[in-house]
Amino acid sequence: MAFLQIDKLLETVVRERVSDLHITTGQPPVVRVSGHMVRLDTKSLEPEDTVALMKSITPERNQQELQEVGGTDFGFAFGDKARFRVAVFKQRGHIGMVLRRIPNEFLSFEQLGLPPIIRDLIRRPRGLFLVTGPTGSGKTTSLASMINYLNDNDDAHIITLEDPIEYYHQHKKATINQREVGVDVPDFPEALRRALRMDPDIILVGEMRDLATISSAITAAETGHVVFGTLHTTGAQGTVDRIIDVFPTNQQEQIRTQLSTSIIGILSQALLPRKPKGVVAAYELLVVTPAIANLIREAKTYRINSAIQTGRKFGMQLLDDALFNLWKNQICEEDDVVVRSNQPGELKARIARAKKGLLDDEPEDEEDEE
Repeated sequence: MAFLQIDKLLETVVRERVSDLHITTGQPPVVRVSGHMVRLDTKSLEPEDTVALMKSITPERNQQELQEVGGTDFGFAFGDKARFRVAVFKQRGHIGMVLRRIPNEFLSFEQLGLPPIIRDLIRRPRGLFLVTGPTGSGKTTSLASMINYLNDNDDAHIITLEDPIEYYHQHKKATINQREVGVDVPDFPEALRRALRMDPDIILVGEMRDLATISSAITAAETGHVVFGTLHTTGAQGTVDRIIDVFPTNQQEQIRTQLSTSIIGILSQALLPRKPKGVVAAYELLVVTPAIANLIREAKTYRINSAIQTGRKFGMQLLDDALFNLWKNQICEEDDVVVRSNQPGELKARIARAKKGLLDDEPEDEEDEE
């Protein structure tokens, strides 16, 4: 019974192209459409319904983990229609589940609206490229698109370390090995240590969440590999600070130096509702120039934002400028852009000025002409 039921639900998710399916007791299943939570028009779920739905898709190993620690994550394929990243958890003693749809097709840089300069940055021979932003901001999709681009264009060996694997890549021009943490290898630090012995050109580290992983990723980038990593930070400036703060004080100066020579760029993103429906991403991009490398080395990260602003000719942009443009071009509502801004007060004031017809971004453009 349950499998038929989950099948029906997943059919709906795929057909309506919703991003997430939420299953919890005491209400019907809920889907997230264009950022909004919408209840499906079916019966309220009883505790035994959620258990049956969970058992119909959750591997034995994960059911055991759920019993032991109260939660588990895994990826699973719904035929060839879509893949899902599933989080199962206990709440008030009952089972809850969230299934996030991972589209089957890779989106191009144009479809995602990624800054064009990224093509050149990710084809450098070595270095660290970070994609950051809150959970659900589309980091995985952007990275999958970049890996797919490299797979189409370069005869490289690409290793991805993921928890769980989301997008499946076929071997095209590149050879791709995808290792799932918890299935193929116990943890990220171990996966990264092993990866360096596998003759890689490009390594994707799904999450840089602890000292050991961050440290190994920086070392890998220094030793002639391109390393992609994700962090849950907002903004390029905050990302650099966050990485350095993970290290003990007596190592921070050395890490600043290492980071300044190994980092290629930081893409920071936010996902917001598009008018009238759908979603759109806003991007902040820091391209590490010699001047910016100096700011990192000299602990002057507070000057990164103004350096991004004057670095437009290198393809850089601030998140708040991207958000302002989404509002100005009538793609997004004012409230939606302000709430995702790094400096909401300033962005609100800028929008107010623009409404009065006072645009304040002309002078900077003149600088760029020189």
